[in-house]
Amino acid sequence: MQSNAASIHASVAEDFAAVNRTILDQLTSRIPLVETIGQYIIESGGKRLRPLLVLLAARALGYPRDGDAPGDKHVTLATLIEFMHTSTLLHDDVVDESSRRRGKATANDTWGNAPSVLVGDFLYSRSFQMMVEVGSMRIMQVLSGATCVIAEGEVQQLTNIGNADIEEADYFDTIQGKTAMLFEAASHSGAILAGADAEQEQALRLYGRYLGLAFQLIDDLLDYQGDAKTMGKNVGDDLAEGKPTLPLIHAMRRGSPEQATLIRQAISDGGLERLDEVLAIVRDTGALEYTQRRAEEMAEKARVQLEILAPSTYRDSMETLTRVAVERDV
Repeated sequence: MQSNAASIHASVAEDFAAVNRTILDQLTSRIPLVETIGQYIIESGGKRLRPLLVLLAARALGYPRDGDAPGDKHVTLATLIEFMHTSTLLHDDVVDESSRRRGKATANDTWGNAPSVLVGDFLYSRSFQMMVEVGSMRIMQVLSGATCVIAEGEVQQLTNIGNADIEEADYFDTIQGKTAMLFEAASHSGAILAGADAEQEQALRLYGRYLGLAFQLIDDLLDYQGDAKTMGKNVGDDLAEGKPTLPLIHAMRRGSPEQATLIRQAISDGGLERLDEVLAIVRDTGALEYTQRRAEEMAEKARVQLEILAPSTYRDSMETLTRVAVERDV
């Protein structure tokens, strides 16, 4: 698993290093607190999958193409995608009233809600400045459209809290907006930058979508994987917040009326008072295995999209990502 992740980054190591440098350069602000919070969240240990997708998609399609001047717009594009993602994290932690992320205190827990929201706005605005630098109206259309879908997905998730009547189709619609959309926009915009034809562009767009769905499904599975003592940081966050994710939806569908009622009440109430009982039901009904299978289905759909690409180390890395998405335990 670790070697797989290392091999993915190795294929674009120089590009990724350039992205990291550009991130630090673009965090520059005349307001010290903007830089402080920006660097804190950027350096908090994220996988940077979305900028990675930009780099891999562009390189897999031959960016820059023969005859073109050496280009670094893929680095700018990857950086602005990471800024868009980071801005949503800052805002999400405020909305969710989170105190921990990736084992560290959240920015809102450390500096307060107002600075976190405003620095999120700064990163979001900086991403649009960089979008102009990339200079592609098509890419601007894709990314500006994606931001609306992402915002709608977040609002949809918020309105779903405490609602035990959510169906599986509703759940997938929500995670498509709040998570998969930025994966999709990353691989799609990378393909556009590389001059992909219509068929390649569509395949890379769908690759990102299905990969993002697979990642979110595993995230939601991991919230219920193990017992309350070993689940790690933010134990049972989804249940505590009353989020009806796929493990709970499946458990209600397959469990006894009594089990379904208990889970419905736990979703409605929020909190962790019934966590042990919910975990037992989730296991007994095969909800974890079902969620894993659905994630693997999405990962396979993503892998199939890559068949349109010529063989390369970049395509290999993108295929490896589809396995990493469903094999990880963090």
